[in-house]
Amino acid sequence: MSQRSRCDASGLLVVDKPKGVTSHDVVAAVRSLLHIKRVGHAGTLDPMATGVLVVGFGHATRLLNAVVAHDKTYEATIRLGLSTTTDDAEGDFLPSSRRLCDDTLTVQRVQDVIDAHLLGTFDQVPSTYSAIKVEGRRAYDLARSGRHVELPSRPITVSSWDIRDMRRCVARIAEESRPCIDLDVVVGCSTGTYIRALARDLGGLLGVGGYLTRLRRTRVGGFGIDGPGLVHAQTQERHYRDRAGKEVTRAKAVLDMDAETLLAHAIPMIEAVRLTMPTVPVDARQARDLRFGRRIDTSIGENAAAYVAGTDDVVAILEAVERGEAKPIVVFPVEERAATVDAAAGDKAIL
Repeated sequence: MSQRSRCDASGLLVVDKPKGVTSHDVVAAVRSLLHIKRVGHAGTLDPMATGVLVVGFGHATRLLNAVVAHDKTYEATIRLGLSTTTDDAEGDFLPSSRRLCDDTLTVQRVQDVIDAHLLGTFDQVPSTYSAIKVEGRRAYDLARSGRHVELPSRPITVSSWDIRDMRRCVARIAEESRPCIDLDVVVGCSTGTYIRALARDLGGLLGVGGYLTRLRRTRVGGFGIDGPGLVHAQTQERHYRDRAGKEVTRAKAVLDMDAETLLAHAIPMIEAVRLTMPTVPVDARQARDLRFGRRIDTSIGENAAAYVAGTDDVVAILEAVERGEAKPIVVFPVEERAATVDAAAGDKAIL
């Protein structure tokens, strides 16, 4: 496939993000390999986290906002008995409210607290060290500069929280050994949920402190870690000199494949929209109307993707406006492979 053909390509990739790199690093790796400028991702994963990162390229980047809104599933390990400044293993330890005794906690007690306070729909205060913007700056940048950051709570929904394992452990803080408990959990939640904050709040409710030591996202909506076409990224160290001449070492994401192989792993537009939202078939005339921003006669209960039956040309994302009518809120240009068939179908529709 030529570079020009790759520039015209569109689709979604399900990437297994490795530990130690940012979500933007993965986007940069895809952009560099495909030589496509328009690349983005659906939902940030912290550098310490691994797992499903949905990356869109070409026109599929217009689907990413819809993908972000989907529920997610995480596998995590929460350490009870200590707290950190960042609510995860990368922060500094904070003074604990009390020491954890061997007989303090049981699986049943922890589950009871979860069921009573951290399941269903409730308000959550995000971690101070998050990517949320405050006065135009990221909260973690303000926190690292010593600024006091207060983030407002926001409603989230935790649909499931299963404890898979509970084991005793010991953590070293300076010269002191502290008894702790590690919980392996699987959490299903709405978009906007911070698993770090769940770990913090669980430890707070139990009165012993808590923070996250491991996080892996296994599902974003219909995109899962066990689905076909999963792309595995690797972490590689990069050495360079900054503007001051100082040698810097930084991790970067690497995809161990060529561009053609990566594109072969991509989810085509029609499959991508079917995994993202309901779909509605339209004819060639309706497709042209939608691409001109016109309403069409069709009933939808929620936002849906319109496609041309027979060609699988994805036309637009629709929003209901009146009973029996819908309007385009996102429009996609004609894909090259569908253009010829679409034109022919359009001529027949006019006759």
